[in-house]
Amino acid sequence: MTIAIFVLSLLGAMSLGMPIAFALLVCGICLMFFLGNFDAQILAQNLLEGTNNYPLMAVPFFMLAGELMNAGGMSNRIIAMAQALVGHIRGGLGYVAIIGALVLASISGSAVADSAALAAVLIPLMRKGGYNIPRAAGLISAGGIIAPVIPPSIGFIVFGVAAQVSITKLFLAGVFPGLMMALTLWVTWWICARREAPPVEDKRFDAAELRRAIADGVWALGMPVIIIGGMRFGVFTPTEAAVVAVVYALLVGMFVYRQIKWSQLPELMLSAAKVSSVVMFLVACAMVSAWLITIADVPSQISAILAPFMENKILLMFMMMALVVVVGTALDFMPTVLILTPVLMPLVKQAGIDPIYFGVLFIMNNAIGLLTPPVGVVLNVVAGVARVDLGAVVKGVWPFLVAQVGLLLLFILFPSLITVPASWLY
Repeated sequence: MTIAIFVLSLLGAMSLGMPIAFALLVCGICLMFFLGNFDAQILAQNLLEGTNNYPLMAVPFFMLAGELMNAGGMSNRIIAMAQALVGHIRGGLGYVAIIGALVLASISGSAVADSAALAAVLIPLMRKGGYNIPRAAGLISAGGIIAPVIPPSIGFIVFGVAAQVSITKLFLAGVFPGLMMALTLWVTWWICARREAPPVEDKRFDAAELRRAIADGVWALGMPVIIIGGMRFGVFTPTEAAVVAVVYALLVGMFVYRQIKWSQLPELMLSAAKVSSVVMFLVACAMVSAWLITIADVPSQISAILAPFMENKILLMFMMMALVVVVGTALDFMPTVLILTPVLMPLVKQAGIDPIYFGVLFIMNNAIGLLTPPVGVVLNVVAGVARVDLGAVVKGVWPFLVAQVGLLLLFILFPSLITVPASWLY
């Protein structure tokens, strides 16, 4: 009955058009009344404590780093380097999109921001070059979801706080799966490009052009090296890494590339603050529901339902990932993470599954949810930027969506593909 109250109150509030954060508050109040312990003070206390967490300070700083990166010209230089490297081969702009998505993911951690930046730069070039634009938009959308898996990932920060696991280990464990996602897109695009990409123009690889692009963009490549290297060798924590990223992006944008002016800073900070406030308020409201989920012992009820699968870790992981897929089609990335983490983590610990391994798959699965209609936030963003009908983008993304789901299944069947490379970086 508790599960029914939780689900029905949440879905009911959402069906009335209520924002997810307020729907979670309503859900928490309904659970309080059902359990007979409604107390406004407890509600307020959990709401405040939800964001009173040091690791969550990384969220606004990484958001600001992303804003500074885009304003400072780092994104364009990364794309220019990729184009000088692979732009001369058939379907070259598609490979540029994949390389650009991978590098941008290691800087911003935002799927929406990366997809929008890539679409704004590459779609006009692809349209001019005669590419299949719905397919190209689908590729850029699929490339954007690498961002929540490659560090620095906002999703890992929120999951780490909610699940009480090491954010640094989550970051390092996400490196290899993120690279595998890019490789999967590369192979899938190679298959599509053989039939759909326009013929190669009379253009050859230009080593001099590549050297110039690297010389111009080497400062942009420095950020992921500093962030990942600093955490790997224990120089700073993820929260401190976020501050370092802001300082680095600001210095490079203002004094190296000279594209950021002092007058732009208030606008950039305000933009980052707006996005961060939405995320932080969502986290605060979700923590109210998370506390009540624990009080109501919902994980034990879910555990009873999944009891037949508890002895088989692979089968249990498959069932939990299937649940995430279903929820992810109806909810956005962050609400799904915040709602399901307190429900599933007790099962993960009870079954003896590595919580870092689970966290990587969980975030990867939620990232894939950004490509699934009807919500599909990344699809909507790319469709808007590219000025393409959403239905066409949905058709264009299917090969890449299927490929990423196949990779997710491979990680479920062979956990060592994540745990072994992660152990090399810890």
